Amino acid sequence: MSDKLPKVSIAVVGVVIAQIGGFIWWTAQQASTISNLEETVNILTVENNATDKTNLIRDVQRNTDHLQEIIDILSEIWEDIDMINEDMGGMASHMMEIIKLQSRIAILEKTVEFTRSDGM
Repeated sequence: MSDKLPKVSIAVVGVVIAQIGGFIWWTAQQASTISNLEETVNILTVENNATDKTNLIRDVQRNTDHLQEIIDILSEIWEDIDMINEDMGGMASHMMEIIKLQSRIAILEKTVEFTRSDGM
């Protein structure tokens, strides 16, 4: 029965055990590296989220300031438009008064012309 078993030297067994040990060590190193990388990714994700939140807050504040500037400019423009409308309304009433005066003057001129031609 002992003749059927292959004879393996202690050196070959030692090499196989060393290879298995090396594979186990390499696998443990890979697992450690992956774990460290996962931790680094988690830290970077948290930092990135904080940076994104900070940037978002800054952008919202800047846009709020810009909107306030736009609102102020539009308010000034609206005031100018109101003033122009008031001036135009005043101008229209002045024009109507001028037209009324012109028609009165025309009536007076016709009256004077008529009275002169009538002999008065």
